[in-house]
Amino acid sequence: MTDVFEASIEYPDPDARKRLAQLTGIDDQRTRLEKGLMLTLDRAAIERWSTQHHKQVLPLIAHFQARPPLFLLAGDVGTGKTALAESIGDAVARSANIPVTLHRLSLGSRGSGLVGEMTQLVTTAFDQFVEAARKSSGKTGQAKAGHILLIDEADALAQSRETQQMHHEDRAGVNALIRGINELAEARLPVAVIMCTNRVGAIDPAVRRRAAEILRFGRPTTEQRLAVLRKGLEGVGFDEKQLAALVDATGARKSEPGFTYSDLTQRLLPSIALDAFPNTPIRFDRALAIAKATNASPQFNEGTGD
Repeated sequence: MTDVFEASIEYPDPDARKRLAQLTGIDDQRTRLEKGLMLTLDRAAIERWSTQHHKQVLPLIAHFQARPPLFLLAGDVGTGKTALAESIGDAVARSANIPVTLHRLSLGSRGSGLVGEMTQLVTTAFDQFVEAARKSSGKTGQAKAGHILLIDEADALAQSRETQQMHHEDRAGVNALIRGINELAEARLPVAVIMCTNRVGAIDPAVRRRAAEILRFGRPTTEQRLAVLRKGLEGVGFDEKQLAALVDATGARKSEPGFTYSDLTQRLLPSIALDAFPNTPIRFDRALAIAKATNASPQFNEGTGD
């Protein structure tokens, strides 16, 4: 692999499994993505299911298998999109009992704006991705290994060609991206593409139409914030009333949205522990004061309608 990719991740991976287990409140998105990836990386699996339960390969299976292997994860910053994309491969590898490799496309794939550079970089990335996948495709249709291509901040690469100020080179790069997705669908290899974006409305409509799934991620609800805080503060000794007060403090305020998952897990909970370290135990009054003094991440403004 050339430098169009960042360092790959091989699954199963114990660190990825731990990170995946720590994700709270996005169970539906996780289940749908995991199931979709399993059936995309091992395309023969749905035929085996159909034969087992319906004694035949149902006609609808052909429609399912014709879908481009593209999953679009969309939502505000800090809502768990990238964290799920970077760790879900572990669950898929364990469930399907095959090794899975995550290839993360470098943001450098946009190039420096020189004519033809972006198109060449995108084309090279897909060519190398397909080459790796062909080596993993078994003759019987059952995959020997799976490959996932992750494109984070996808709106930087797949922005809509309908934008008037879009440069010709960017348009050509989006065309190359769509062509690569189409070729993956036709090849029916054990591959999947995951795109993450804060601005789903900015993604080219042709890319969105090709998505087998568009999974939406929002800020955690009251119940989801409670689940995160209860798990994160386990063993501290806070009762339900105290946890409820912390949940309330992390909700929407007059001029601010509620906390994101990353606000809770990467900012609030570590701050509570750091405040008590090294001489005192964690106290509720201090935890509540920290929660009230912490500002949620600003709401991301798409600026472009979906």
